[in-house]
Amino acid sequence: MTEAEFDQLMDRAYAASGAGRLHEASRHFAALLEARPDSHNFHYMRGLVHKYLRDWPTSLQHNLRAVETAKEPDQASQWNAGIAATALGDWATARRQWIAAGIRLPEGDGPIDSDFGLASVRLNPWSDGETVFARRVDVVRARLLNVPLPESGYRFGDIVLHDGAPTGRRATGGTTVPVFNVLQRLAPSDFRTFTAFVRCDTPAARDELLAMSLPGIGYLEDWTDSIVRYCLRCSHGTPHSHDKGGDGAWQSDRNLGIAAQSRAAVDRLLENWKAAGKGRQVDGVESREHAVPVPEDGQVWWRGPEDDEQNDGD
Repeated sequence: MTEAEFDQLMDRAYAASGAGRLHEASRHFAALLEARPDSHNFHYMRGLVHKYLRDWPTSLQHNLRAVETAKEPDQASQWNAGIAATALGDWATARRQWIAAGIRLPEGDGPIDSDFGLASVRLNPWSDGETVFARRVDVVRARLLNVPLPESGYRFGDIVLHDGAPTGRRATGGTTVPVFNVLQRLAPSDFRTFTAFVRCDTPAARDELLAMSLPGIGYLEDWTDSIVRYCLRCSHGTPHSHDKGGDGAWQSDRNLGIAAQSRAAVDRLLENWKAAGKGRQVDGVESREHAVPVPEDGQVWWRGPEDDEQNDGD
């Protein structure tokens, strides 16, 4: 391969990566590594490409080589290696990479199980990008705290793997928390998602239902008011306004998301709520299973709307 051919191949590799053509980019970076097997940049880029492909063995292999071939400590490679190792359950490697990146960990040699704070995570960033709150139990693992919409394929209590770099911030309780892209589900919850259509005359009746608890019930959420499906700009923290419409009057028809282990638990909960007051009605309960959408080649789903398109390697 001549120098000119090498430069052309390199241009094609970076162009394919920047355009989200990940399989093409992987082939090109593989060819570049055949010519320069100790190139830190090419190992890093192939590891990055395979992170977005969610091909964890290949991503881990090349990110570890990027760490080895770096002339100075490279936190980007360490983070991507830690993400891939976490996805594979290779806790020894993950811990080594986090420690090398300067992250303090609880003692132990197995899975990390601690409290790394509250965050917002974007489910299926290559699709609708619904954002929910989550408790980080690890550097890049989090447990979902909201009831996601059924179409997302996710459930309350799922343990998910998220990317390392936040792509925005979301307001909650007078502060803001980082927003991370979810890469995949690692451990499914045993809670199913039920949608309940109820009628209640007052906010107090709705609040009473949301506060109720029974064995087999995980969490209740009023989807009528809560912004569960953030638009892309909202989920990235980009300021703008929405036309809320309406006159602010109470809507008696409410759409609730209920995380529960069985339909029987949901029915018991709603019957107890109906019996506790007047003007309460249940119009229906549904539970529909959806597969988690998969990304298509050619999507650049990892970018925020304000990202500089020149920073492909970040």
